[in-house]
Amino acid sequence: MKNQETAQAPEARVHWSSRWGFFLVTVGSAVGLGNLWKFPYMTGSNGGSAFVLVYLFCILLIGVPLLMAETLLGRRGQASPVGTMRLLVAEAGASKAWLAIGYIGIMGSFLILSFYSVVAGWVLEYTWQAAGGFAPAPKEAFGQAFSDLLANPGRLIFWHTLFMAMTAAVVLGGVTSGIERANRIMMPSLFLILLFLVGYGAFAADLPAAFRFLFHFDAAAINRSVLFAAMGHAFFTLSLGMGAIITYGSYLDRATSIPRICLQVAVADTLVALLAGLSIFAVVFAQGLEPAAGPGLLLQTLPLAFSQMPGGQVVGFLFFVLVVFAAWTSSISLLEPSVTLVVERFGLGRQVAVLLVTLGIWLLGVAVALSFNAWSGVTLFGLGFFDLLDTLTSKIMMPLAGLLIAVFTAWVMQRRHVADEIGLSGRSFSFWYRVVAFVSPVAIAIIFLNVIGILG
Repeated sequence: MKNQETAQAPEARVHWSSRWGFFLVTVGSAVGLGNLWKFPYMTGSNGGSAFVLVYLFCILLIGVPLLMAETLLGRRGQASPVGTMRLLVAEAGASKAWLAIGYIGIMGSFLILSFYSVVAGWVLEYTWQAAGGFAPAPKEAFGQAFSDLLANPGRLIFWHTLFMAMTAAVVLGGVTSGIERANRIMMPSLFLILLFLVGYGAFAADLPAAFRFLFHFDAAAINRSVLFAAMGHAFFTLSLGMGAIITYGSYLDRATSIPRICLQVAVADTLVALLAGLSIFAVVFAQGLEPAAGPGLLLQTLPLAFSQMPGGQVVGFLFFVLVVFAAWTSSISLLEPSVTLVVERFGLGRQVAVLLVTLGIWLLGVAVALSFNAWSGVTLFGLGFFDLLDTLTSKIMMPLAGLLIAVFTAWVMQRRHVADEIGLSGRSFSFWYRVVAFVSPVAIAIIFLNVIGILG
């Protein structure tokens, strides 16, 4: 095991200290605001258990096979997403056009973090408020409080800056001493807080109602809208197509079984989403609030509930600390791909690379923060800066990268190289290979057509 990171040659690349380390950092990448914010409000808006049933099926059929494919690319390439694709393209004797996978992943993670950090800044603001307790107030007051936050550029930029500093501080520490060590602390803490909140829901809220809402499956409630929503979220929740998994896979040693570890990551990620849904809906139902509150569920409906329930100050503070941890571990994985590219391409030290990349992301984030207030009238293609970046990354770049990864793995790489890296054989390998070759491209194409409105 090497203790220094040079990233100049594959044989000198640092690796995670153990399989457990890779598991924690990859779960940390997957577990983010999508689990604790998007999954609950999408569940609430799409019929509860009907959405959950399709989502679980799509995780197994789409998410896990693609997670395995992206991880094997990273481990075989042992470099940044761009460096990895350069090596694999040469190995396969393929067109350099396939380098687009690496560049799309790097650019996608860079752009996503620029607005993700602003949203995470909202969570920091609410964590600060939760520490003092949410004062009881009419429902409209909580909506107005959030509107006031968006209208204040100084507050948005302050919290955005703080969150980017938190992210950079971890990545500055390196792969094992920074990223892995931080996830070894935050991920177990996240699970403990989540279990406490579920326990609280069992004794002081309405956990049975939440359980029925999530797990009383009704196949008749599955419709086209639910199907598309669940397919899309199953793809996005595992951080696919944004360079993070290729990068983390490049630090994975060959002794680790990719199928086993990827299945474990998917199970952990899904478990967090389901536990979060239980804890959130237990509170929502106990207070007689609306589960289909949409994106406002986290920052408007829940603060209202915490202000009215017994022990709401403690529970509310722990909940928002939980969300901060989830956002933080994901942002670390979004920063690392660009840092590895800068180190490799320009031969800079990690510290300088982190500071340069962070500065660029921070500047974009300032523009995102201003798009909610001072620059709210500035649009491109009819979209504000925040919506433009979100649309470009989540609706175009990530599905496109995922599609290219599936096609490259199954149709461009030599099959023996894929088999050697994935570690499967016989029927297991044939099944996985066919899924990546045929099912995944079709599913991603459907997701892509749906999100851009063609199938909506």
